[in-house]
Amino acid sequence: MYQQLIEFVRDHYQTTAFIPLHAPIFNGQERNYVLETIDSTFVSSVGAFVDRFEQEVAAYTHSPKAIATVNGTAALHIALKLVGVENGDLVITQPLTFVATCNAIAYCGAEPVFVDVDRHTLSLSPQAMQAWLEEYAAIDDQGICRHRDSQRIIRACLPMHTFGHPADLEGIMQVCEKWHIALVEDAAESLGSLYKGKHTGAFGLLGILSFNGNKIITTGGGGIILTNEALGQHAKHITTTAKQPHPYEFVHDELGYNYRLPNLNAALGCAQLEQLEAFVAEKRALAKAYTDLLAHSSLQVVVEPEHCRSNYWLNAVICENQQQRDELLKATNDAGVMSRPIWQLMNHLPMYRHALKGDIPNAEWLAQRVVNLPSSIKSQ
Repeated sequence: MYQQLIEFVRDHYQTTAFIPLHAPIFNGQERNYVLETIDSTFVSSVGAFVDRFEQEVAAYTHSPKAIATVNGTAALHIALKLVGVENGDLVITQPLTFVATCNAIAYCGAEPVFVDVDRHTLSLSPQAMQAWLEEYAAIDDQGICRHRDSQRIIRACLPMHTFGHPADLEGIMQVCEKWHIALVEDAAESLGSLYKGKHTGAFGLLGILSFNGNKIITTGGGGIILTNEALGQHAKHITTTAKQPHPYEFVHDELGYNYRLPNLNAALGCAQLEQLEAFVAEKRALAKAYTDLLAHSSLQVVVEPEHCRSNYWLNAVICENQQQRDELLKATNDAGVMSRPIWQLMNHLPMYRHALKGDIPNAEWLAQRVVNLPSSIKSQ
């Protein structure tokens, strides 16, 4: 089975060389747009391509406002700040995620609360969230959700759309509304993914996207905040060092951050965005090919949840057990076909071992079994 999978991947990418997990592809106007920024001399955070990139991402995701940042983690940090997350607060999230999700919480002086995931989405389970809140939380006289024992405010909920597969947003939103908790979406991996026809990242008060080099499209390094007009204006202000407009004086009216995306990166992103729907179509076709190939094997391909369109950013399989996972990882990597396990659970990392958590049997089960397979777009 492993050899058959290796041969399939090599045949798909038509190479005997090393095959990475996910590499960027530049088949469009990337070179021309980047050279245009160099010729204009506007290569930093002021430039026509930054504005264009924001407008085009907002239009694509049907979001009122999109604010470009240096990376997805910076976007997450600001999104959490804008919903009021501050020192001592708690933020509900999932233990099965990339570390940036939790790091952004920590940047605010807050701490994560780890709640289990659903096996079919790999993302935050609204049922597990509701159960944890019923056991450990209460709403006070001011309508604020607090952890009963410590009286710390549970300020926000931060689900992550794992590998581009949408979380159960309807269920999560219902729990957030009931418990007066702000929803911020970590949609870093899910550009091009839809939940019931609406783009991920556009459901919460704020959502974020990532354009790191390994994402479905890239700006080299970059992120975007998706939100409404009012919060979008504030996001742009504080990501630009909170500088007030003035002909020559330096006036900064609140704590700001130097988080704006440079024009060079935005130019790359504009060219990549022009190809996004073709990229999504190709990645979905690859996912179907993996599913067909492994239909009668002991490996279970992770497929998009019902009523969703996934971008299949990274294809994943669920092994029977950890032994099979380790065998698959060794066989593919020894053959020069890159695969990798899912992330270590966040509650196992030294900086988050002290965090509050509920029972997480699904996250623990998946952490022992999930393997990512090569998922790049083919070069033309």
